[in-house]
Amino acid sequence: MRRRSLLLAAVPAGLVTVAGCGDDKSGKGAGGTSSSPAPSATSAAPPPKIVEGPLPAITAGAKFDEKPTVAKGSGSPSKDLAVKTVIAGGGQTVAENDYIQANYLGQIWDTAKVFDNSYDRKTPLVIQLAQGGIIDGWRYALAGKKVGSRVLMAVPPTWGYGTQGNQQAGIKGTDTLVFVVDVQNTFNAKSSAKGKTVAQSDSDLPKVGTNTDGKAPSIDMPKVKPPTGLVAKYVIEGDGDEVKADNTVLVQYKGVLWDTGKEFDSTYGRGQLASFSLQQVVKGWAQGLTGKKVGSRVLVVIPPKLGYGDNPPSGSDIKKDSTLVFAVDILAKM
Repeated sequence: MRRRSLLLAAVPAGLVTVAGCGDDKSGKGAGGTSSSPAPSATSAAPPPKIVEGPLPAITAGAKFDEKPTVAKGSGSPSKDLAVKTVIAGGGQTVAENDYIQANYLGQIWDTAKVFDNSYDRKTPLVIQLAQGGIIDGWRYALAGKKVGSRVLMAVPPTWGYGTQGNQQAGIKGTDTLVFVVDVQNTFNAKSSAKGKTVAQSDSDLPKVGTNTDGKAPSIDMPKVKPPTGLVAKYVIEGDGDEVKADNTVLVQYKGVLWDTGKEFDSTYGRGQLASFSLQQVVKGWAQGLTGKKVGSRVLVVIPPKLGYGDNPPSGSDIKKDSTLVFAVDILAKM
């Protein structure tokens, strides 16, 4: 499993757990704990004044998504948040509370000591730009930037880790932090799968809508008995990396009951994406999504033995021995 980003204080909790209820407003979903990321290392500070410098130079690795080398900061850093768009992208604009996918490098202003970078891990960071989910410097510096942009920033302690610093990373409470961030993608409640539509020819299985407008897909149920085994089939096949059994994924999903077709849980209804570890979900989710490609929409039919069996979530619309049907859009691996 990849090393956890130092931008967070703790690992995010999973959403669809073996027991528990969802985080929809009614509290009756099929999920588990909240999908909100773990809290940042500092409490929220007032919005900073954003200035253009001073900032150290990028001396090597100048291309987008290439590991950069950054010079040591010269003189005293600004007490304000210094931000510069080094490469201007032309993609979707990032908004606060979006999830972003990015490669980054972080170092300390006056020593140029690199304390973290995702380029060496070869796994971009996927994280939510939300209060309590990321250091405030990232929230304010990246909101309004476009996908495809490289952003250079210098983050004073007020909008970084505060006066306590981050001992794990060797960051003191007086350190200004320098980051280079390559914004690869952004996701929000209107994000959908992207890929080629796959024929749904089995009349004994539910048929899932192929719309990619960010709205919930339809799920049309057949009038037959449910399958006794797990079903996991592409509705839209993306071209991203395959999901592994120990990955955390960012998803949109909708769940209905086989017997009635009634919806019991949906990220679309909450207007909020979900993230969870495949090691913290019901077996049907874990087995059904493992091996599927990022960017895909997947039909997952979960028999009771791989779902909740005779112990459904308290207060939910799921009854004992229910077969569950999900349409899942795999947006990213985290």
